[in-house]
Amino acid sequence: MLYVALFGFVLWVLCFADAITTDEDEVRNLSKDGWLVVVLLLPIVGSILWLVAGRPQKYPGERLPEDPEEAEFVRRCRERAEEQRRENRRRPQE
Repeated sequence: MLYVALFGFVLWVLCFADAITTDEDEVRNLSKDGWLVVVLLLPIVGSILWLVAGRPQKYPGERLPEDPEEAEFVRRCRERAEEQRRENRRRPQE
């Protein structure tokens, strides 16, 4: 039972510290202050909610490759994909 309580406390401290150090514009679904209150008042549930719904998502595809030619290729592919998405939104659905 002591291990469960220790795990819960460590989880709560880590999630609270993560919520404090996260930039305001990266927080999802609530304001940063809202998440701090949720994690503070509901330690276990709030910590789990922070991990699932509040913590910023890091997308592995956001970074460009180090090789300049490859980075340019990836950038052009992303621009083309975005252009195709916009065209599909403008076209009426059949």
